[in-house]
Amino acid sequence: MTDIPPNDPPNNAIADGLVDIPAPDAESATVLIDSTVGGAVTVTINRPARRNAFDSETIAALHEAFETLHGQDHVRVVFVRGAGGTFSAGADLDWMRRAVEWSEADNRDDAMMLAKMLKALHDVPALTVALVEGAAMGGGAGLVAACDMAVATEEAKFAFSEAKLGLTPATISPYVVEAVGPRRARALFATARMFDAAEAQVFGLVDEVVDAGGLDAVRDRIAADILACAPGAVAAAKALVNHVHGHRLNHDLLDDTAKRIAARRVSPEGQEGVRAFLERRKPNWAV
Repeated sequence: MTDIPPNDPPNNAIADGLVDIPAPDAESATVLIDSTVGGAVTVTINRPARRNAFDSETIAALHEAFETLHGQDHVRVVFVRGAGGTFSAGADLDWMRRAVEWSEADNRDDAMMLAKMLKALHDVPALTVALVEGAAMGGGAGLVAACDMAVATEEAKFAFSEAKLGLTPATISPYVVEAVGPRRARALFATARMFDAAEAQVFGLVDEVVDAGGLDAVRDRIAADILACAPGAVAAAKALVNHVHGHRLNHDLLDDTAKRIAARRVSPEGQEGVRAFLERRKPNWAV
């Protein structure tokens, strides 16, 4: 990471009428949100001069973007990427310099902003997909882990480098541990070593590796796949995984899962989906 000029002011660009918020000049916006008529949304960290590094303003803009997407029923899939060929280089140097002078309480409040932003991303009802090129370091790699899935180009690089600074990747740890498992997370956190996209796929941090320039084609394919699925069912499936994970396989869990599928079967989406299948037609949500 290089020492680069002061941060741009925070802002969001909301395009194509996704929500009724005036869109600022895209060149000055910290976070951009673009959407298609079908409900495919792309959230872009727009600080290429700083390699899309995080500071408090960027984190706040991302948090606002993800919270906004929670209430948008027509959002079907959310892609997260960085502008200018880099996903995110992690912490901004000026932000780090300021934090050195803060009290422990100030640092706790600041860290909670990142924790809440990642939780807001994790809780987006639609499928979330990280599109990774260039560097995904520290909090940037944590942002990848907080998405439901990730696609990376072959040259992408990852690291949880906090230990080299005498720190720990605390706020991103729940998502990284879920993605790669506790044993692998211990090794990656403790060594702080850099690893490539192929290793990230083996570890479980990345689902698919593509050639340079291949992210847009994969994005379009994933969007087509998800737009064939019922949006309420996608959200319910994500909630199901979050509930089942870590629970004992006992009568209470069996009862809960039976209730969940029964509710989906009698829901408008469930009724429409089964009827469309039996009638050999597309359901009304299919694009």
